Amino acid sequence: MTDFHTHILPGIDDGSQNLEETRRLLAQELQQGVTHILATPHFYAGRDTEEHFFRKRERALAAVREALAADKDIRREVTPSSDPCSAEMRVEAEQKMSADADANHTDKTRSRVLHTNDETVQAGGLPGRLETAGGGNLPEPETTKSSGAGKKTVPEIRAAAEVYYFPHMGEADILPRLCMEGGNLLLVEMPFVQWTESMYRDVEKIIRKQKLTVMLAHVERYREFQKDKGVWNAVFDLPLYPQINAGSLLRFRSRGFVLKFLKAGHKVLLGSDCHHSEYRPANLAAGREVIRKKLGEEVLREMDLLGEELWEHAGK
Repeated sequence: MTDFHTHILPGIDDGSQNLEETRRLLAQELQQGVTHILATPHFYAGRDTEEHFFRKRERALAAVREALAADKDIRREVTPSSDPCSAEMRVEAEQKMSADADANHTDKTRSRVLHTNDETVQAGGLPGRLETAGGGNLPEPETTKSSGAGKKTVPEIRAAAEVYYFPHMGEADILPRLCMEGGNLLLVEMPFVQWTESMYRDVEKIIRKQKLTVMLAHVERYREFQKDKGVWNAVFDLPLYPQINAGSLLRFRSRGFVLKFLKAGHKVLLGSDCHHSEYRPANLAAGREVIRKKLGEEVLREMDLLGEELWEHAGK
C-alpha cells in the first residue's frame, strides 16, 4: 500500500516538526499496512529558493533514513487518536497559506524559477540520487522483513514535493528536480480560486511538453471554487492522476463528492496528507474502508495496481 501525499519529513514545512513526530507518523503508516511513502513537503516558488528547499529536504531525508536504519521496527510506537475538528481547522489554515502564496510570484521569482541558475541543479544532482552536504550519497531506504511475518518493518520512503502552482509553470525547468526520486511523477497543488484557461495550459504543458506525469493534490479541496466547471472538466480530461485525501472520505461534507468522483471512473491515487499524528494523522486504512464499503473491493484493487505501477515505473 502506498501513501502518495505526506508531510512526514521533519522540520521542513508545516508537517512533522521533529524526528519523534515523524516516528509516530511512520508507526501509524506501518500499523495500517503502508509499505511505500512519498514524502511531499511544500514548495512555494514565491517563498523559497530551489537551493534552500533541496538542502532542507536532503537534510531531513537523511535524518529519517538514519533513524530508520538504527531502529528497523518502529511499529511499537504509541500513536495518539486524531481530533477531526482540529484537523478541519488546520486544513483551512493551510489552504489560506497556499492561497496567500499567489501574491508572491513576482517577475523576478518567475525568472529565477523558469531559468534557474541553482547551483544544486547545475552540479548534476538528479532525482533519486540526493546528496548530503558532504557530497556523499544518502543511504537507500531499508526494506527489512520482520521475522516470520513476511512484512516490511521499515517503509520505503522517496522524496518529492507538493509544488504550488505558479504562472508559466509549464515552462519551468526546475520541475523535474521536484518529481519523485527516480521518476517523473510531479505532485501539483492547484490554486484555491476559480481555475482559468492559462492554468489549464500550464498543466497541459507540464504533461505534453515536459513529459512529466502529473498528480493533482487533494482534488476535493478545489471544487467549491469552481463556479464555472469548464476549465475543471478540461483539466480532468488531460492524462493526469487526481489524488484524494483519505480524510475527505471520513467527513460528511466531502465524502459525497469523493465517492461520486470515484464512480465517474477517474484513476485516483490515495494519500493521507498527514502532518501530525494527532490532528492530521496517517489515515489511509480508514479512508480505504469507506471505499470498500461504498464501492467495493475492486475499486481498491485497481487503485493499488495503479499505485504500484507508478511507484515502479513512473519516468522509467
